[in-house]
Amino acid sequence: MQNQNWRFLNRAAVVVTVTLLVVSFSSFAAAQDNMTPEQPAAVSAPYQAPPAAAFRPQGTVITPPGSVSSPGKGVHTNYKIFVPAGQTQIWSAVPQYTYAEYPASMACVYKVGPIYAGCVPANNGDHAGGGWGAIALVDAYDDPKAASDLAYFDTYFKLPKANFTKVYANSSFGTLGGLTASCSGTPPPANTNYGWDVEESLDIEWAHAMAPAAKIILVEACSQNLQDLLFAEYVAGIKVAADGGGDISNSWGYPESCAVDPNCNGGLSLTEPQDDNFFYRYYWNHITYFASAGDTGAEVLYPSASPWVVSAGGTTVNRDANGNFLSESCWSDSGGGPSAYEFWQSPENISTGLGPWTDYQYELFGGAPYQLPARSTPDMSFNADPASGVWVYDTDEGGAWYVVGGTSVSSPALAGIVNASNNRLGQAPGGLYYGAGENTLLYSQLNTYTAYKANFYDVTTGSNGHAAGAGYDQCTGIGSPRGKLGK
Repeated sequence: MQNQNWRFLNRAAVVVTVTLLVVSFSSFAAAQDNMTPEQPAAVSAPYQAPPAAAFRPQGTVITPPGSVSSPGKGVHTNYKIFVPAGQTQIWSAVPQYTYAEYPASMACVYKVGPIYAGCVPANNGDHAGGGWGAIALVDAYDDPKAASDLAYFDTYFKLPKANFTKVYANSSFGTLGGLTASCSGTPPPANTNYGWDVEESLDIEWAHAMAPAAKIILVEACSQNLQDLLFAEYVAGIKVAADGGGDISNSWGYPESCAVDPNCNGGLSLTEPQDDNFFYRYYWNHITYFASAGDTGAEVLYPSASPWVVSAGGTTVNRDANGNFLSESCWSDSGGGPSAYEFWQSPENISTGLGPWTDYQYELFGGAPYQLPARSTPDMSFNADPASGVWVYDTDEGGAWYVVGGTSVSSPALAGIVNASNNRLGQAPGGLYYGAGENTLLYSQLNTYTAYKANFYDVTTGSNGHAAGAGYDQCTGIGSPRGKLGK
């Protein structure tokens, strides 16, 4: 019963998927001894609407069952499907529906590929280039058509053939990080478990689209319980390390309250800082981790809230009625906000929370030592609005093309852009001490005179409950990428 509506929608035609900040922490309101006298009090930016000339396609947004949070079900995905008004099942991506984004158009918007007038490439255009090592995509359940769907996506959009492999994160790996997998052999099918097959196709296709030279590794967990996914995270570290490093993307998440509750997360009794070990401690050398910020405005998910991952927020790509790119604004459903469990530690203890090893946001939210600022999400953003969503090809449920939105798009795409940028920072730059290398690089540019404006688009319009504004905000983080420098 859990999947009947979802499968009906697929049969019926749902093949299209689209789906500064300055937070006042009342507990931090005391005078801050380490704040310079010139520094003004933080204030919230007023809401600004997207540009009036922006054209918004009409249609229906559908949230699949796998993207709905429910206690005991396991983690949820973070994608939504956009069904254009008047459309039925879509068998040909372009020109049957022309408002969805594709690899060349996104490479143009984010300046990681050829630039076209209006970012409207002709005949699918040329794509992004670059990539090194491997990008692992951690998902739940098995999609037997993942490889063939990726191959068709690549052919259709003139991408190089992917160096693709699939790994089952099962009991054959033994005990990893104190955890064991709940299955042996092939995990259960994705197409009968909340639509995870579309998630898997989205992840591998868009990581490859942004970093076509990187090896693509799909790591399939036995279930969507947190223990199985953290186990799969460890497996992903093993596989990416074997290729010399790279990036690991997670388009799934739990509300933080569920992540720490065994009755909600499938039985795992660990704190968030204990879960964090799977995102830095075991495989850190030239490996960077990413996670979707969520698709319910202003929510905070785990592992997005881990200070060791790049939290991927969402924007809306605004185009005019002729399809020409105008701007980006905050997507109203993008997750973001302060963590309820990840705080600065005093005395310092890397095993229990934030400290000098993850101090990239301290300038924004820090205070005197005992005020314990919280981790804030997201860090950086990518197109995630279903109405400006991206093409995904998936046939495991009998469909074909989908227009997909959600921060499930953001995480693999940003992992691809960072991978192709080739800085190879990882979780212990220099190899001596743990440190969140990629986020440290990103935030180090926020107050620069030239680098920030050159390397990022500062999103200042829209709201997800937190208004977008100059600099950092809890809808889009420091903004969206422009080019490969500084990533």
